[in-house]
Amino acid sequence: MGEPTQAAARASGSSFYTGMRILPRPQREAMFEIYAFCRAVDDIADDPGPRVPRLAALAKWRSDIDAVYAGAPPPPLAGLARAVREFDLQREDFLAIIDGMEMDVPQDIRAPDFATLDLYCDRVASAVGRLSVRVFGLPEDDGNLLAHHLGRALQLTNILRDIDEDATLGRLYLPREALLPAGITSDDPQKVTAERALPKVCLPLAERAKVHFQRADEIMQRNSRRAVRAPRIMSKYYRAILDLLIARGFAAPRAPVRITKMAKIAILLRYSII
Repeated sequence: MGEPTQAAARASGSSFYTGMRILPRPQREAMFEIYAFCRAVDDIADDPGPRVPRLAALAKWRSDIDAVYAGAPPPPLAGLARAVREFDLQREDFLAIIDGMEMDVPQDIRAPDFATLDLYCDRVASAVGRLSVRVFGLPEDDGNLLAHHLGRALQLTNILRDIDEDATLGRLYLPREALLPAGITSDDPQKVTAERALPKVCLPLAERAKVHFQRADEIMQRNSRRAVRAPRIMSKYYRAILDLLIARGFAAPRAPVRITKMAKIAILLRYSII
C-alpha cells in the first residue's frame, strides 16, 4: 500500500475514508485529493474569524484551481492536478464548490428560500458528486443524475443532523417556505431551534431527502456494481443517519445520532463485495 498521502491522511477517520478505501489505488488517491480540496475550502467557510480574510482565502483557491487547469499547479496541488488529468475532472465543478462555500461567508445563511437552498446543495454536495462519478467511471448522464440526487440527499441529511451545531455558528439552513407554514416567522437560529413546531419543518425535509435517496438507488441499480460500490456505501451510511434522526424526532432537546461501529462494518461488508 505504501505510505498514505497527505490527502489520504486528512480523510482518515471519516466515513468518507472508509467508503473510498475499497477503490483501486488510482481512484482512491483521486478521491482523497478531491476530499482534501473540499475539506480545505469548507474549513475556510466554517472559520469563525473575520469574513474579509476568508473571502480572500477562497479567492486564492480560485486562482489555484485556474493554475491547475493552466498546467502550472502550486506544488501542494500536484496530486490534485494528476487526478484532474487522469479522470477529466471539470474545472466548473471545483469552482462551484468554492461558490457554495462562499455563500456562507459574506453573511450567515438564515432561512433561505427553497431555490437558494437547492443551489447551495448543488454547489457544496452535488458538484462534489459530479467530480466523484468521473472517478468511479459511471456513464456521464447517469453519473450526473446520481450526483444530483445523492448530493441533495446527503446535504439535506447533514442539515437535519446539524441543526443545533449550525445554530451556534449563526446559521439556519431550514427554508422559509417550510418555516412559515409551521408558524415560525423568525430567522434567528437560536430562536428557531427552540420552537416546539420545529418537527413540522424538519419531517417534510426528511421526506424530501428520502425521495432523493430513492432516485439515487434507482440509478445505482441500473449501473455496474463495481462503479457504484463507493457511492452506495456513502448512501447507506447517510440513509442510516436519516432513519436515526426520524426515529429520534426533531423536538428539543435533540440528542446527537451516530451510526454504531458494527452498523458501519455491516454496511461496508455488504456493499463492498462485488
